[in-house]
Parts: sequence; C-alpha cells; structure tokens
Amino acid sequence: MQDQEKQPIVNPQAEASPAPAQEPEQEVSGTEPSLESRLLEAETRAAEMHDAFLRAKADTENFRRRAQEDIARAHKFAIEGFAEALVPVMDSLDMALRVESPSVESLKEGVEMTLKQLSSAFERNRLIEVAPQPGEKLDPMKHQAISMVPADQEANTIVSVLQKGYMIADRLLRPALVTVAQ
Repeated sequence: MQDQEKQPIVNPQAEASPAPAQEPEQEVSGTEPSLESRLLEAETRAAEMHDAFLRAKADTENFRRRAQEDIARAHKFAIEGFAEALVPVMDSLDMALRVESPSVESLKEGVEMTLKQLSSAFERNRLIEVAPQPGEKLDPMKHQAISMVPADQEANTIVSVLQKGYMIADRLLRPALVTVAQ
C-alpha cells in the first residue's frame, strides 16, 4: 500500500489541456498586443495629449494677452472720437480770436455757430444735456437742489435752473443745479 500512496494521481484530462500559466502567454502573443506595445501606445497618446494641452494653453495665453492689449488701446484711445468732434470747435474759437476788429454782431454770430458745433459734438458722442424746465418735478437722480425758495407753485418743483447738467448715455456726469419751491 505504501507504493500506491507515494505515486501521484494523474488526471488524464489535465495532461491534455494546456497549463493555466501558458494560456495568457498564448493569448498575448496571439490576438492581443503585448504589454510593451500597449505601454508604448499609451505613452504616445499621453505625449500627444500633453502636446495638445500645451498648445491649448499657449492659445489661451495669447488670447488673454491680445485681449489685455485691446483693452489698453481702448482706454488709451477711448476719447479719440470725442476729441475729433471737438477739434473744429477749437478751430472756430481760435479763428474768432484772430479777427482784427470784431463787431459785437460778428462775435455773437461766431459764438452761436461755435455753440452749434459743440452741441453737435456732444450729440455724436452721446453727451446729453439735462436742462429741466421751471415747474418740472425735482428728480434727485438728475437734479441737485441748491436752495428752496417760496413760490406760488407746488412744493419740490423747479423754480429756476442755475446750471445745466449732463449725462453720458444713461449715466449722470453732472446734475443740473436748480432752485426748488418750498
């Protein structure tokens, strides 16, 4: 019996099938790429992705730099249009001072024409005049009451305008200075 115990029991089916350790080697060498080729492919893809990332980052930096330059230029030349509109006004005033013997009538006519040029320059650049009329309600967003005077009109209505106000588009540049009824 001892002879039987020492002999290994062999399964005839186990000898016919390949060993489990050999199966992955056969699959790797047969249909699937090797581990080394898969690693090389992954490294190549990672390098491509890194390159694409660096290019995208550089494009973003270039875009940001160009935007900052555009903003700087816009700030620097924002007043250019307004300045171009004011140059003719300056020319008119300069010419008025060069007249040798101006008459009161010619000075008045020249000032009126210059005022029209200035008003036109203001309109083109959206600088809007705030000129309230007497009897109009006080608007604290556009008017500044300097004093209150007794008047025959309703309280908090404008009696007189001391100085016109101005707005740039929808933003108040300077309120109109007014006196209001008590």
